[in-house]
Amino acid sequence: MKVLAAAAVAIVALGSMAACGDDKGDEPGSTSSAGTKKNVKVGLAFDIGGRGDKSFNDSAAAGLDRVKTDLNLEVKDLAAVAGESENDKYARLKLLCTTGYNPVIAVGFVYDGADAKNGPLARAAKDCPQTKFAIVDGGTTADNVADLVFAEEQGSFLVGAAAALKSKTGTVGFIGGCQVDLIKKFEAGFAAGAKAAKADIKVLTNYLSTPAEACKGFNDPAGGKTAATGMYDQKADIIYAAAGGSGTGVFEAAKAKNALAIGVDSDQYNTVTDASLKTVIMTSMLKRVDNAVFNFVKDFSEDKFKAGPIVFDLKADGVGYATSGGQVDDIKTKLDEFKADIVSGKITVPTK
Repeated sequence: MKVLAAAAVAIVALGSMAACGDDKGDEPGSTSSAGTKKNVKVGLAFDIGGRGDKSFNDSAAAGLDRVKTDLNLEVKDLAAVAGESENDKYARLKLLCTTGYNPVIAVGFVYDGADAKNGPLARAAKDCPQTKFAIVDGGTTADNVADLVFAEEQGSFLVGAAAALKSKTGTVGFIGGCQVDLIKKFEAGFAAGAKAAKADIKVLTNYLSTPAEACKGFNDPAGGKTAATGMYDQKADIIYAAAGGSGTGVFEAAKAKNALAIGVDSDQYNTVTDASLKTVIMTSMLKRVDNAVFNFVKDFSEDKFKAGPIVFDLKADGVGYATSGGQVDDIKTKLDEFKADIVSGKITVPTK
């Protein structure tokens, strides 16, 4: 409730400041008579973990930073708070749209809430009909909302194949941050890729939290380390962590057990804070949230906003795998063959 109260005060204060401006100017994000966008101000609301998670949120942050430098647009980002309510999320989006930010980007399915039709984003979109919104990994349907969704199962298939091809024990593992359909797509793709590369591979699975626990497993490095240690003790030698900030704990367990791990969303070989962990990060499944954020804003600034789902798959360079560190160089040809088969439709990757 403290978050909500603070947001409400900020709305009133910033709204009053906006009212004192020149009422002869164009509305933020409006189109002038010359047909060009004026005063475009981009707002972004992070998921739990925010900037510095070295994964999902940082990928979104990278896209926003590109918007600022490459498109020369004003940007503002707001962080989420662990344990906050849906009303807090709504207040954050409302704060952005009522203080002149257009478009506004919500990072993560949490902004859909328990019911996407009446969740935080749906409410904000209804209250701010002139504002264009986007949600990463969302499902809110409204005329002023674009859903930036990814074929996570396709990228996960490739790192699953990599894990099976590189495993020496015949056992690999998957750790998900929260037991939701989105993360189950990562698991399904990973398992399918592993089986495609080595039919008799064993895949262990563990989820760190549930929606009833507010998906706290995305920001629980200690929990990630404990879960990974248990898997390594069961002979897994490579673990894929689709768990946001908890991945750091998985990397720490891999180092302690002289094993390997696979990162997610960002190229975690390059983003991990502890340089000593680089050697255990075999590859990462790249989820190009940065590209999605940047392309959405660029299209908006060119008056090309499109509501509804926008899919970022292998063909659109929306997902992929990292080669930093050189640990998959010897199997890159095989991985690229799998990629080509997925893009061509020869291989259909399951989502469940």
